[in-house]
Amino acid sequence: MNWRTITYVILLVSLTAVKALPRSYRDIEEKNSIGRRFSQLQEHNFKAIAMIMFAQYAQGGTFGKAVKMAEDVTDLAKRCAAAARGNPDCLKPLDRIFLDTICQEENFPRFTDCCAKKDPERNDCFLSLKNSSRGFIISPFERPNVEAACKNHSQHQHSLTGHFIYEVSRRHPFLYAPTILSVAIRYDEMMKNCCGSAEGHTHNLEECFRRQAPKVVKPVKEDGLRQEHTCGILKKFGDRTLKALKLAQISQKFPKADFVTVNKLVMDIANMHKDCCRGDMLDCMHDREEILHYVCTNQDILSSKIKKCCEKPLLQRSECIVNAENDDKPADLSPHVREFIEDKGICERFAQEKDTHLARFLYEYSRRHPEFSAQMLLRIGKGYEDLLKECCKPGAPDDCCSRGEEELKKHIYETESVMKTSCDIYKEKGDYYFQNELLMSFTKKMPQLTSAELIKFTKQMTTVGSKCCQLSQEKLLPCAEENLDLVLGEICRRHLTDPINPGVCHCCSSSYALRRPCLGKLEIDENYVPLSLTPGLFTFHEDLCTTEEEKLQHKKQEMLINLIKYKPQITQEQLTSVTAAFTAMREQCCKEDNREACFVREGPELIKRSEKMLSA
Repeated sequence: MNWRTITYVILLVSLTAVKALPRSYRDIEEKNSIGRRFSQLQEHNFKAIAMIMFAQYAQGGTFGKAVKMAEDVTDLAKRCAAAARGNPDCLKPLDRIFLDTICQEENFPRFTDCCAKKDPERNDCFLSLKNSSRGFIISPFERPNVEAACKNHSQHQHSLTGHFIYEVSRRHPFLYAPTILSVAIRYDEMMKNCCGSAEGHTHNLEECFRRQAPKVVKPVKEDGLRQEHTCGILKKFGDRTLKALKLAQISQKFPKADFVTVNKLVMDIANMHKDCCRGDMLDCMHDREEILHYVCTNQDILSSKIKKCCEKPLLQRSECIVNAENDDKPADLSPHVREFIEDKGICERFAQEKDTHLARFLYEYSRRHPEFSAQMLLRIGKGYEDLLKECCKPGAPDDCCSRGEEELKKHIYETESVMKTSCDIYKEKGDYYFQNELLMSFTKKMPQLTSAELIKFTKQMTTVGSKCCQLSQEKLLPCAEENLDLVLGEICRRHLTDPINPGVCHCCSSSYALRRPCLGKLEIDENYVPLSLTPGLFTFHEDLCTTEEEKLQHKKQEMLINLIKYKPQITQEQLTSVTAAFTAMREQCCKEDNREACFVREGPELIKRSEKMLSA
């Protein structure tokens, strides 16, 4: 592929029109036709996406090999689009054509066993080999020398953007291809902005790249995390839980849509996630395009808030709709759903329809309560299901269902009070001290995590506080719990790869809806064997005198974690005493001429005094 045209490629992809998409929903033959896909995307776009696919499948292959395979497949697609409908290769499903191309290449011993299988087993085999773990790609993704990068970019002798797409794709084999292309647009914009404005001064170039690079990688991190999160829910809790989550979210976003329409979207979105989570990127892309096409051609029955989103280029449309405001509730929507509790035939309907009846309840409740988080709505739905199981038993009292309303009010109050209390603490203490409170709590719950992990997870939770606690009461709960859920999902995925403890195992495995309250109620891990007071556990050096506040806070947090791992039962009074003693020692030693000698002398004394304080 001529990667000098990569920017043109990317911009074309972003402008591809939805109207070219097939109208027959889930038409398998059309969906997998290479000629049709080529005609929809055009040559440059098809090549760019093909290169992403090959980089994601054959992660160990070179850039040159990925480009060559992309060109081979594009040549076939061009012939099929032109007139070669009689060519049997043109009738093959797209995924089979991609895998045939890989299997025909030499020097791919990793795929020998997969290539010996027949489809669909071959595809499953290839998908099982996709590896998104850090460190799997051994060669480092180094940032090029800024001056050389700008020179290459201006002369188009070697497309940095093409290499960027290739490197991102093979490091993120499950990431949605349009996300990678949107990141590439930002990368190219950064190159133009920095190389054009810095006028060749290395310092200016470095500063420009340092400032703009986070914006480039942000979608990779955010979209990658959300995709991992959704796939984690599907893998651990199954199709039913994912559908319930999407039902709550879509009902909130489109409260005017009827149940049949919302349920159709739920099914299609769940099917899309199945394809995406398996790594079937072509089907994943096609599914998403069809859903966007359906949503944008049915705005009149869905929402008045997505008109501008549907006018955007295809690449930006999905993110815009996800982030769009919830539509206004219908004016005639009653505030309550009493029919689900008071109707005489409720038990009969539950027995006959079960999941459909529960889905209708969740739909009706969710569209009335945009101020609740989707996770809270799932807990309410689960509570309703448990209520019906109990109240529809023979001999259940007549007022059984009405008692459920009291339980519901208690649950809503509990969730709202937890979030309010957390925000009150955040507003009072600020980022650093709020994170310390979380560190104390989570180190006791999960002492098996490393200091780096505990600091990372609690930092993410603190960011949730800074983002959500400033919002109005109507928006606080959805923001706080849904963002916190992403962090808890990451902790649970960490647990799956390297088990933390039985308490975390129970919370991460038993119920998605109850995961947050379950982890919140965990206390000290009683089975944890505290750290021994070895000479290296607490070390004090002159770097504690740093004037860089962030570095000092990080060192103090590492000490706080080790202190709790050494003494999990530490009281607030003991912690205050030890902290005061440490602060006094630090102030004393940082005033002396020979700071290191002071820390060597005073450090062991502080540890002895702290031992006495902790044993009191």
